[in-house]
Amino acid sequence: MKKIIFTDKAPAPIGPYNQAVLVGNTLYTSGQIAINPSTGELVLDSIEEETKQVMENMKAVLAAAEMTFENVIKTSIFIMNMGDFAKINAVYGTYFDEKTAPARETVQVACLPKNVNIEISMLAIK
Repeated sequence: MKKIIFTDKAPAPIGPYNQAVLVGNTLYTSGQIAINPSTGELVLDSIEEETKQVMENMKAVLAAAEMTFENVIKTSIFIMNMGDFAKINAVYGTYFDEKTAPARETVQVACLPKNVNIEISMLAIK
């Protein structure tokens, strides 16, 4: 059985999907972009601030499933410009212990929803 995970502390879905789905002990998150859930506005001041908002949104989704970043086993990062990788990685890295960080891929893409610069999705295990 699947359990739909939803929190108002992260942006509401903008299409026919959910923030996350819990199946057994495995959480599958949808991609998060830098929408401030309080205002509904995009946070695009800098790639660092954008990445931080994405990670804070993901933190809220994990919390709604009673998990933390320590439960994350895999992340997928989609970025518009591989030249931003070092700045993104610096922010992303503050959310994980490097010794137990999850597996990850980072892929440059042609376009993301709402023309943002970064989107991140995760898999986590309880």
